[in-house]
Amino acid sequence: MKIQFSSNLVLYLFVTFFHLQLIQLHASTEYTRPSPRQLISRAHNRSDSEPQQVHVSLAGKDYMRVSWITSDKEVKSIVKYGKSPGKYVSSATGESTSYHYFFYSSGKIHHVKIGPLDPSTTYYYRCSGAGSEFSFRTPPSTFPIEFAVAGDLGQTEWTASTLGHVRAKDYDVFLLPGDLSYADTQQPLWDSFGRLVEPYASTRPWMVTEGNHEIETFPIIYPHGFRAYNARWLMPYQESGSKSNLYYSFDVVGTHIIMLGSYTDFDSKSDQYKWLQADLANVDRKKTPWVVVLLHAPWYNSNQAHQGEGESMRQAMEEMLYMARVDIVFAGHVHAYERFTRVYDNNADPCGPVYITIGDGGNREGLAMNFENPSPSISIYREPSFGHGRLRLYNNTHGQWSWHRNNETDAIISDELWLESLSSSTLCNQAAISSKSHNNDEL
Repeated sequence: MKIQFSSNLVLYLFVTFFHLQLIQLHASTEYTRPSPRQLISRAHNRSDSEPQQVHVSLAGKDYMRVSWITSDKEVKSIVKYGKSPGKYVSSATGESTSYHYFFYSSGKIHHVKIGPLDPSTTYYYRCSGAGSEFSFRTPPSTFPIEFAVAGDLGQTEWTASTLGHVRAKDYDVFLLPGDLSYADTQQPLWDSFGRLVEPYASTRPWMVTEGNHEIETFPIIYPHGFRAYNARWLMPYQESGSKSNLYYSFDVVGTHIIMLGSYTDFDSKSDQYKWLQADLANVDRKKTPWVVVLLHAPWYNSNQAHQGEGESMRQAMEEMLYMARVDIVFAGHVHAYERFTRVYDNNADPCGPVYITIGDGGNREGLAMNFENPSPSISIYREPSFGHGRLRLYNNTHGQWSWHRNNETDAIISDELWLESLSSSTLCNQAAISSKSHNNDEL
């Protein structure tokens, strides 16, 4: 399939190219880097039976999971929903959990899977039969689709700025490559974070993977970690055949998205490694021509912060992603933005993924200001600023990535890239087939 470029689109691409060259030349001299901002605290101001911290996530084809918390432990895990405000023609009952962390005791955490749902449709819903009515819109069934992407959110004034910019322009699914609340064992901060993001996460599906700030281990007492994260942010791991909420995959509008866990075992003998092998083997590029991966610790990074922390995972798993012709890999962890060219094994490769670090959502620790100098040749654009990204996939073959730097009132597009899916590349497909045939011959 070939895309037809109009004369206006050609002109747009021409102007965009020179616009980005100017950005690259002047970004470092014309923009004052922002400093960290104050922590935002969202207090609980609803009754014990009312839902709070409401968020939704994709949960298999045509299904969504609604999650929320109530202080009242007797409230039922039920969601009533319909296509008109106040008119609920369907209902579903789910499950609940809770957890303790030293002297902290969580509220009742509800998870209810609802559906089947129609695409591109607004649904109105009420949780536990109490409190306010919420609404969300389901993703479309066909291209185009738009993802908003931001990592290392935290809950500062910069977080609020980022989320405000995200909501100012419509999107279908929010992707978060780790580091959500920055609670770091202070469990009330999980509740505050849930209340902060509720206006956004209750209206569009949020798909997340864990970062280092979600680990929250404590010797002997809590040796396994992720106690709060797994209880609060249940993702569709079972639907994707995974044994762990720390890694999973899902399909949405021609896109297969894989969420990997940087902080659980990933060597060749691990469950995650074996799951990834099976997951990639089952990808049908005719149905999902795009494949996108998210993880927390970046495999490629020219910032001095967290240098080399993703290297062992890269060595274990990079070849699998390369052979599967993954299109894009998003990471967080480093509090800056950086985009690499298509890469494999530390070299530019037209059949490798585009690697993007986007750990600049608004964390409390501030920005990672220091990059290696000179810049490695595979690093195309890098900037230590807060912001978010948008991935818009137009059809089976072409998409657009843009990174939006936070400014006081506006989100400024500072980096932009047109993408062609690797599934549409004859060269890369032939190389993958040849390599697979060679490996089989060796066996």
